[in-house]
Amino acid sequence: MFILKTAWKFIRFDKAKSIGVVVGIMISTFLIGQQLGIFIFLTNAMKALATNVKADIWVVDSKTMDVNQLGKLDVRVLRAVQSLPGIQEAFPVFITGAAANYQSGESGGITLIGVDIEKLNAVLDSSKIIAGKPSDLQADGAISGEYYERKNLGENIDIGTALEINGKRAFFKMQTKGFRGFGASFCVTTIDKARYFSNQSSNIISAVLIKITPDQNADSISALINKTIFGVKAWPSEKLAKATLKKILGSSGIALSTGTLIIFALIAGFFIIGLTMYTSALDRLKDYGTLKAIGASNKFITRLILTQASIFAIVGFAIAYLLLLGFKKGVASSGLIFSFSPLLLCCIFVVIGFISIGGASFALRRIKGVEPASVFR
Repeated sequence: MFILKTAWKFIRFDKAKSIGVVVGIMISTFLIGQQLGIFIFLTNAMKALATNVKADIWVVDSKTMDVNQLGKLDVRVLRAVQSLPGIQEAFPVFITGAAANYQSGESGGITLIGVDIEKLNAVLDSSKIIAGKPSDLQADGAISGEYYERKNLGENIDIGTALEINGKRAFFKMQTKGFRGFGASFCVTTIDKARYFSNQSSNIISAVLIKITPDQNADSISALINKTIFGVKAWPSEKLAKATLKKILGSSGIALSTGTLIIFALIAGFFIIGLTMYTSALDRLKDYGTLKAIGASNKFITRLILTQASIFAIVGFAIAYLLLLGFKKGVASSGLIFSFSPLLLCCIFVVIGFISIGGASFALRRIKGVEPASVFR
């Protein structure tokens, strides 16, 4: 308790430099949290199809490694899958890219997700439907529009708004909120209309989604499908999500750019904190010399400096966390939604604590060399 009180007195005595250290920690924490938040959002979007769909197993083309780039399957694969033991339910989904033209004169790419209406709840959570209802998609040309993607969908996604998909007339008949992927906007429709808009045969599907019986294991059923049916690959949903993430991160610079920014934030924070505490120590050499002159050991001085560093870390992290909450709330309105797990927050705090204590080592090296007699010079 005595060390804590003494450390607080040292902090209060040199307010300018103390504020400088806290600001350094705050900036580092905020930048790290901001980049991690954006990275979490992007990675969630990359694997959204695999994680949002309520299926135990995806059966796709044998070369598919990315749920966002599905090949074509013959509908006979569906019947072959349905004949296997351990399958409670299997249904097709057709996913394809398409070009859309809007009333505003703009154009852009969309991702059409076609599924039978009675199976729509397995693909799209009903809580994400904010206007219209699934049965509305049975109307000719009906598709859904995503609220957060409205800028990419011609601004107007109101029910009844017309557009063209691959030169064919379509209408927004349902709105979703939070049903997003990586890249083009998700637009849900029936499987027949998805084929119609993309000029595909009624015998073509993109994947078979499977729900297994409660007594079965997704890995064992996947192995059975891979062994039994030629030209396909069965993926447990979780493994397909991981494979998708690995492929996209491996072929893009997202992970590298995010990691680089985080590393620079760490380096900047380390040197800001270290140099500020070092200059503060230089200004207070006589004070530390006085402590040594009245009997304080180097061990006591070390604990005093580290206590100051710990206080700086706690205060700086707390302020940065409040700023991150504000940032999170601000960007959520544009659809950039993410959350920090308690474990991730603990890891960030540990890293910030390490930076703060590491920065304090600059001051420790200088103070440990102070002779008690220097106070009398």
